[in-house]
Amino acid sequence: MPTRAYFFIESLSRLYTDVQSQRIFTDSKHFVDGNPAAPPAVILDRYEKEKELPGFDLKAFVERYFVFQPDMDTGYHSNNKPLLLHLVDLWDVLKRLPADTGGTLISLPYPYIVPGGRFREVYYWDTWFTMLGLQVSHRVDIIRNMVDNFSYLLNHLGFIPNANRTYYLGRSQPPFFSLMVTLLSEEDGESVLNKYRPQLEKEYAFWMEGQQMDAATHRHLVKMPGGLHMNRYWDDYDTPRPEAYTEDVELAAHSGNPRGVVYRHTRAAAESGWDFSCRWFADGQRMHTIQTTDLIPVDLNCLLLHLEQTLQRAYMLNGDTAAAAIFNKKIQDRRQAIQQYNWNEEAGFYFDYNHAAGRQSGLYTLAAVYPLFFRVATAVQAEQVARVLEAQFLHEGGLVTTPYQTGQQWDAPNGWAPLQWMAYKGLVNYGHATLAGAIKERWMATNEKVYAATGKMMEKYNVMDMHTAAGGGEYENQDGFGWTNGVYLALTR
Repeated sequence: MPTRAYFFIESLSRLYTDVQSQRIFTDSKHFVDGNPAAPPAVILDRYEKEKELPGFDLKAFVERYFVFQPDMDTGYHSNNKPLLLHLVDLWDVLKRLPADTGGTLISLPYPYIVPGGRFREVYYWDTWFTMLGLQVSHRVDIIRNMVDNFSYLLNHLGFIPNANRTYYLGRSQPPFFSLMVTLLSEEDGESVLNKYRPQLEKEYAFWMEGQQMDAATHRHLVKMPGGLHMNRYWDDYDTPRPEAYTEDVELAAHSGNPRGVVYRHTRAAAESGWDFSCRWFADGQRMHTIQTTDLIPVDLNCLLLHLEQTLQRAYMLNGDTAAAAIFNKKIQDRRQAIQQYNWNEEAGFYFDYNHAAGRQSGLYTLAAVYPLFFRVATAVQAEQVARVLEAQFLHEGGLVTTPYQTGQQWDAPNGWAPLQWMAYKGLVNYGHATLAGAIKERWMATNEKVYAATGKMMEKYNVMDMHTAAGGGEYENQDGFGWTNGVYLALTR
């Protein structure tokens, strides 16, 4: 699957920038998801000639030379079905086939589940939470298909992109592939770990590139003062995101910082999946102070710890004790680094660490539940985190993502399904059943209330005011919705 065969929207040069900068569509993603109806060279040639003609209409030109798919309002309605039946039926509504391709979409060999709404492609970290529900629904066939699709991407690209679009080829997303393989092993046996070991190794190589170098930073890797390696979010490009071109250009102009630096930080935040949250902002409030690549995120490093643990298990199953011993050392180093750099004893909470400034960010976020989910925390640390969650994060509808109201969608008052699940399971791991149960009950009640009123499951919810819809971000709240459906089903079990 060589990249030279792909269609890149940026190849349309002047037309691309003119369409995005003139905002002829309300959503920047709309244009970059269109399928060219003629060869790009032909479209560009005609554009250069026609745009000089009197009365030229840019939008009409684009609609003539591109085919656009409507947003997935799913076209599907509950017809007053019980919620659980609705969710089971939605899997086939949200399924896409290998034949669904064209334009910037990267073709995959097997069927997959998309989130819904404006998200018509398969997203990396969404998929694991979606798989939780597929497992409950006994749709192991789709789980296998999606693990194989991600294996295909790892084999051909060397990494799993943000989603299967060419404009996402500069970055990945939170590395949940090892959790997907582990989930599949629950259905098909531990031999699955060896089957996908080559792909797990490729995933690890992508995130750890540069560990043999003396450089303080290299792509996703940061060498800490004590010599331990930790990871950060990163994007290989320092240009405006095609799917949010105008927003990025305006942000960079307002920031006063070098444009390329702002674009890199913005893209890296998109890799985190938390696009956007005050956790990435230097002042904790304003997006133009974004500093994503300066931060060592606690959640990312917990995910890479799980990848290291999964590889160690695979080596042990294969009888490769030498490789297993190497990864045992990596696991111990990663645990030590998370505790050393991300834990704050005084606050009783985990924080992102600013490697450029040499201090923690001090911003409270639900990323702190990852050390509980992955059993990195001690029992005392887990109890302290639980107290903070109950005091600062828990509301009528579930957990807020952060306690701060900034207008960003990954801040208050919004709650998101994946973080409810990570918090719930993390607390259960340490015996905090009462708080975990409260989170579960409040979140499910929120889902049920909105479904009863609208017949839809949403991408995110306002958990502080049950009478107000969630908002913030660069686009409207989306319905569908893959990971919300998956987590709800998992919580019923």
